[in-house]
Amino acid sequence: MSLLSTPFDPARDTALVTGAGNGIGRAIAQALVGEGVRTLFADVSPERVSAAISASSRPELAVPWVGDLARADACDALLAAADGLGEVSHFVHSASPPRREADHALAVDRKTWQEMHAVNLDAGFHLARGLANRLIAAKRPGSFLFLTSLHAGTPRNLPHYSTAKAGMAMLVKELAKTLGRHDIRVNALVPGAIAAGGFVADASLAKHIPLGRLGEAEDLAPMALAVLSNKLSGYVTGAAFVIDGGLSLTNWFEPPELDH
Repeated sequence: MSLLSTPFDPARDTALVTGAGNGIGRAIAQALVGEGVRTLFADVSPERVSAAISASSRPELAVPWVGDLARADACDALLAAADGLGEVSHFVHSASPPRREADHALAVDRKTWQEMHAVNLDAGFHLARGLANRLIAAKRPGSFLFLTSLHAGTPRNLPHYSTAKAGMAMLVKELAKTLGRHDIRVNALVPGAIAAGGFVADASLAKHIPLGRLGEAEDLAPMALAVLSNKLSGYVTGAAFVIDGGLSLTNWFEPPELDH
């Protein structure tokens, strides 16, 4: 049997995906259930979660959860819900609040700043640590995947977003270094211009992309599965995989337009 045909063990593997109601999180969660992995679809919107599960190839393997991960108590509730799946072996953190071009450095308000960091960075850390502690106690391996951004390293005119993603990029390295001894791998996917989730894609951006088109959420799912799979990527941790059609080879972002 081909190694590529069995990247997961459905009898043992379970997953938790945040931001599973739309965009990249939805594509990855749907791909996981398609591989036979029982998966908790977590999102802030009940309508989105329901639609994502209904559109999955194996909806019977999907478990819905709804809550706002900007709240610490919601993170605790999600960990409690995850206990119903046993030890979650695969964790994907894709949840992120919407981004607005108006929220540049001179305009973003405190609440927007705090929510962006709370969902991306704070929730990502506390969920990963909680899930890791359960795996360590059970002496089971695991694989965690964070969705960061090209703008973890380059300005985006959205400082709350870029700094949150930069923090996540370092969090991946910190967790990978600490958890590796327990056979828990931690990696990142680094999306480019993906027309999904909180990013409203401008079609004109395609001229800056060597592959000639904007990305779609489904472009990230195959790499996500490969990196999550302990069979395919068992010696990979602390790594960041750029999936951007070559966009990072160009310098394309202009300074923000200031109205004062």
